[in-house]
Amino acid sequence: MSQRSEVLLWGAQRVSAMVLALCVVVHLVTMIIAVRSGLSGAEILGRTQGNVAWFAFYTLFVIAVSVHAPIGLRTILGEALGWRGSATNLLIAVFGVVLALWGMRAVFAVFGGGQA
Repeated sequence: MSQRSEVLLWGAQRVSAMVLALCVVVHLVTMIIAVRSGLSGAEILGRTQGNVAWFAFYTLFVIAVSVHAPIGLRTILGEALGWRGSATNLLIAVFGVVLALWGMRAVFAVFGGGQA
């Protein structure tokens, strides 16, 4: 990959890390408040189903994970195993797409009330 591409990946990972940090804090605080308030899993799902704000939040969370994790894994594979090049980049891209699909499957299940 070109040096420009590497810089863009570096930036994308840093931005996604910032988004992830915020999402993790919001998610954990929300779960702690819900549990301390005595809400059951069913009650929590009842409040999230059909809620566009939570759908948008968890979609952003999934996108951040789908960007951040593959870039980090690509770096680890390159540094630890020497895996570099087009095949590794393709593998990592597929991994990112799979993460996004699995994550969005869960988001849609919570948002719409379907099975995850």
